[in-house]
Amino acid sequence: MVELDIKIDAGDLYDYMLMHAYNGASGILGSCLGALAAVVGFTRGPVILGILGLIVLVYLPWTLFLKSRQQALTNPAFAKPLHYRLDEQGITVSQGDSEEQQNWSDMVKAVSTSRSIIVYTSKNSATIFPRKKMGDKTTAVIQSVCANMEPKKVRIRN
Repeated sequence: MVELDIKIDAGDLYDYMLMHAYNGASGILGSCLGALAAVVGFTRGPVILGILGLIVLVYLPWTLFLKSRQQALTNPAFAKPLHYRLDEQGITVSQGDSEEQQNWSDMVKAVSTSRSIIVYTSKNSATIFPRKKMGDKTTAVIQSVCANMEPKKVRIRN
């Protein structure tokens, strides 16, 4: 069993939102089209095409940054640290009097970024474990996720 307390901040939310947005088909397609428009527009096409390409490339990260800041400031769940408990049953997240448990069998997938370990509890929601804030418990969290989830659902890099 692994227990830890983590306060999720805007940077942690931004990392999750970027990973979630750019790992989908629309994020990849939007980036490719934006980059193509920028290159064509600034090399041999109308300059306005290049400017539109840059806008497409900058728009999503900028809006995700603003959304993560707003969510971190206004969502009461992020005002205080969350207590996480990983055991054989699943992940339990508690704060104050509220507690929520997700069974390992219900987890959708586990992925990693350079900043976080992200365990998806549904298609659009996840439990975020920022690497810096886990400290020396990072390895134990990764081992717990890998030991309790189906291997095909786990894509975690160290």
